[in-house]
Amino acid sequence: MNKREFLKAGLVATVAAQLPIKGQAKEPVTISKKKAMKNWIWINPNLKDTDDDLKTNYTAYKAAGITGIFFENDSERHFRAAKAAGIEAHRWIWTFNRAEKVADHPEWYSKSRNGDSCADKPPYVPYYRWLCPSRPEVQDYLTSTVNDILTKDYVDGIHLDYVRYCDVILPVNLWDKYKIEQTKELPEYDFCYCEVCQAKFKEQYGKDIKAIQYPDASLSWRLFRYGNIIRVVNAVSAVAHQHKKTITAAVFPTPEVARRNVRQDWTNFKLDGVCPMIYHGFYKENVSWIGDAVAEGIHVLNGKFPLYAGLYLSDFNNDEEVRSGIQYALKNGASGVSFFGRVTPSVLGILKQESAAFKA
Repeated sequence: MNKREFLKAGLVATVAAQLPIKGQAKEPVTISKKKAMKNWIWINPNLKDTDDDLKTNYTAYKAAGITGIFFENDSERHFRAAKAAGIEAHRWIWTFNRAEKVADHPEWYSKSRNGDSCADKPPYVPYYRWLCPSRPEVQDYLTSTVNDILTKDYVDGIHLDYVRYCDVILPVNLWDKYKIEQTKELPEYDFCYCEVCQAKFKEQYGKDIKAIQYPDASLSWRLFRYGNIIRVVNAVSAVAHQHKKTITAAVFPTPEVARRNVRQDWTNFKLDGVCPMIYHGFYKENVSWIGDAVAEGIHVLNGKFPLYAGLYLSDFNNDEEVRSGIQYALKNGASGVSFFGRVTPSVLGILKQESAAFKA
């Protein structure tokens, strides 16, 4: 199943984060016109596309202001066609949610607080099989995988997805769907409590996680898991930079939501750019919330690297809402946007207009 189709089902939706200053995103922040604007598309290459199809599509993308494509699968023909049109071609990969090593290395997979391994008992959906970031062999596997991808001359960069732990809490509107009540962090959805994690946590903090009465409330345990993801991401980043190629990531919409719901502290990743998936419809928010989310991310990043607002086109009711979404993102400090969904000629026209206004 395509990652964004999974998202459409709402499995990773959470309650929206609130900014410290109410309504902060409603007023445009001061942004530098000197910073480079980049716009992206998440796409799974269609192997049925003809060479003429690719030339037509990518030429239109480039003319509208699309500067890069995140390809979910490898297709040298698609990558080279994009590059020929002047568009960066990046490989988009699933990072920790990977099932291919279940048979050979079931011990690599995360365990819940109940002690169940997602190798044989995945939470929520059958393909939710999460590698444990504490294990050196997992880090080695991921860095090797990325190294192999980036040795290809037609790949301009790597784009990380599922770069986090499993969702510990789903939004309340999904509780009925999954027949669960998550008024607190339930042990069967709380990861990872494997033997390696327990030992490394005790070594680092001098605590036995099993002896902590409320591990879900332990700040050191939460920091430990943030650090696990950060360490692996930064190791992968080092590989990308050795190849002199770009590394970006698709992350949860705001720093607060990301840390709370999936133990993802993306503002401390060493990246060249980040694409928070600010899918307002998943969070039952209005289009204006895109500005709130961007403003929070920009504030916490404090200039570390660019933020490109991820927009889910199916969340917008009409073209004017798309225009508003782009405007809210750019006015609050985004360096561009990234689209997922059907990018129509009208959407491209809006992007072209708003990009020109941004640069004016």
